[in-house]
Amino acid sequence: MKKVKYLTLFLFVFAASCSKIDNFLDEAPSRTSGLQITTIDHLEQLLNNFSLYAAEGNPTALYSTDDFHISKALYDARPANFGINIIRYHNWDVSFLTENGTNLTDGSFWAREFQKIFYANTVLEYLDRVTGGTPEQKANLKAEAHLIRAYSYWVLANTYCLPYTDATKNEPGLPIRLTISFEEAAQRQPLYKVYEQIEADLTDASKINVPLVQGGKITSWRANKAAVNGFAARYWLSRFNYEKALQYANSALVEHSTLVDYKTEMSYSPITATFTLRPSNTSYTVKYPITHDYRMTNNTLTDPTGILQWKEFMYLRMLSESSWWYIPSSDLLALYDQTNDLRYRYHIVEGYSYDRGITNPSYDYPGYVFFFKSEVPSGPTVAEMLLIKAEALAHTGQSGPAMDALNTIRAKRMTAGSWVNLTAANNDDAMRKVTEERRREMPFAQRWFDLRRYNHNEYAGDDVNLTRTFYPYTSAGVSTTQPVQTYTLNKGSRRWAAPIPTTEIIASRGELQQNTY
Repeated sequence: MKKVKYLTLFLFVFAASCSKIDNFLDEAPSRTSGLQITTIDHLEQLLNNFSLYAAEGNPTALYSTDDFHISKALYDARPANFGINIIRYHNWDVSFLTENGTNLTDGSFWAREFQKIFYANTVLEYLDRVTGGTPEQKANLKAEAHLIRAYSYWVLANTYCLPYTDATKNEPGLPIRLTISFEEAAQRQPLYKVYEQIEADLTDASKINVPLVQGGKITSWRANKAAVNGFAARYWLSRFNYEKALQYANSALVEHSTLVDYKTEMSYSPITATFTLRPSNTSYTVKYPITHDYRMTNNTLTDPTGILQWKEFMYLRMLSESSWWYIPSSDLLALYDQTNDLRYRYHIVEGYSYDRGITNPSYDYPGYVFFFKSEVPSGPTVAEMLLIKAEALAHTGQSGPAMDALNTIRAKRMTAGSWVNLTAANNDDAMRKVTEERRREMPFAQRWFDLRRYNHNEYAGDDVNLTRTFYPYTSAGVSTTQPVQTYTLNKGSRRWAAPIPTTEIIASRGELQQNTY
């Protein structure tokens, strides 16, 4: 294979000292001129590009679960809010992959994750060529590159491949790209080989010797010991290895265990929006959680302070929604104690449909808001580690300790009262409460991955078959004049592997094969 002799990359630079972004950075990351990689600092700058690595614009994870739902009534209120691609992911489409050569799948998530893999491979390729740097610095950069690659392969495999089991391990996986050669094969390797690669990368990533908290500040945009342990806990939970999941969750919590106390550390933003509703000619003011305004200047995302300050992050990753509306299903809304659960108070924004333009005639429906209107935490957090701990304990029959882990979270999320602490009558009850609390704490970002493993673990009580009622549609649009029909995604469906972007298949000239359904 031919090797690329050198790379010219547009790099994002982090300044060294602190002041402008609350003692994190002198200034927000900015694009520099193209740089040929020759020094250790160039590799550091490449990995400092948090805006690249943090973004997970995964439409499957966002639109295809029971956390998200576009009802007929909501669609009828303003069809312009819902593009055909959203509808296709919402209804688990496989019928309109290509039509007259048109790409009908969103390829940005696939491309972005493989871009991260390419940059990780770039670091590994150049570590022994660049000047400067201590052996320890190079060892940590190597470990970080392996974490980036492992993480991206895991989210790709859990989006575009079938859930990994003994029955599916020889099913098509992903192209395994370990170099920076543009001639590397594009064929999909068996799924088990992808997971072998993830585990190999995790082994190398575990050698990192960088703490999450440095100088009293969280540095979650870069790899660290808590990040590696946190991702390892998530990985082994997805493989149904509850002993290892518990081990790594505990190790991550040793590194960092601070939770945000919603009773004292959350409030409403000073930024509000007032809308005139028709035909009543009344006004309504929409309030947002305090995280809403951290990145907003004149309605533009400019300042990463709120995200970098979110003290539960172990590794900065965020699900990104381009239409700015995480639409909570009625099932999700019903899970919250809407009086005492502060996650409902601060993240379920009432009247959010008005923000999205449904004012004439008006239709009232909430939205889920975390960071600004577009981003929800998806990387490993302190709360996720406690949830993994609870689930691992419940799966091994330790329902009391499992409830203790849940109650540690709930004490920081609920108003004070008897409703805070959960107890389990038996192990089935413990399992139910763990899955419900996980859904309340991490809606949207983790639900797709959770449903895949629920339907393939040893416990039948958490299996989920998904059903929607919606209009028929084609690649051209929705047929609102036709009767609604039922769409299903059953636990054994091959549609748990999302369609690979047709742009990638075309570009591979036949090497990359589409999923079969």
